[in-house]
Amino acid sequence: MILIVGLGNPGEQYKYTRHNTGFTVLDELAKAIGFDDFQLNKDWKSLTTKGVINEKDVILIKPQTFMNESGKSVKKIVSYFKIKPGNIYVVHDEADLPLGTFKIKEGGTSAGHKGVQSIIDELGTKDFFRFRVGIESEDPSFRIPIEKREGLESVVLKNFSAEEITPLSEAIKQTVNAIISKIKEAN
Repeated sequence: MILIVGLGNPGEQYKYTRHNTGFTVLDELAKAIGFDDFQLNKDWKSLTTKGVINEKDVILIKPQTFMNESGKSVKKIVSYFKIKPGNIYVVHDEADLPLGTFKIKEGGTSAGHKGVQSIIDELGTKDFFRFRVGIESEDPSFRIPIEKREGLESVVLKNFSAEEITPLSEAIKQTVNAIISKIKEAN
């Protein structure tokens, strides 16, 4: 089984924020592959949907904890299905990548992303794939090295501007295609 985790915060007030880019990618992925609508699973504290891609069982989840506790939901599902770290894909916003871009990373540190750090802490491993979607803004606080940023939380909780929607949409589309390709390559 392949687990795809979209990171974000629950609640309408966060729906269109930069920090919810992971949720947005999963919504688009579910549409692209024809999965059913997400349903709340109270035991896993996640919105989930399941299906098959290229003869592989796939579960998509959007944890309904806040970002810094995402690992709790992920750990429950990983334990239940006994999913190997190499079959876990985490999709999240990345403040250090330009808007309109994405990168795939395997392993490594969280680089200050509290949702990713929560997953690392709960699973006790860094050996999963990350689909990092760039959300860098023209906001001056994005130009400060991440380790020196104060108030980054307030920046990532802002909505995208009208001018940013087109590059964001393109990055989401590319990320969805990359996830589907990665699933097809998986053993």
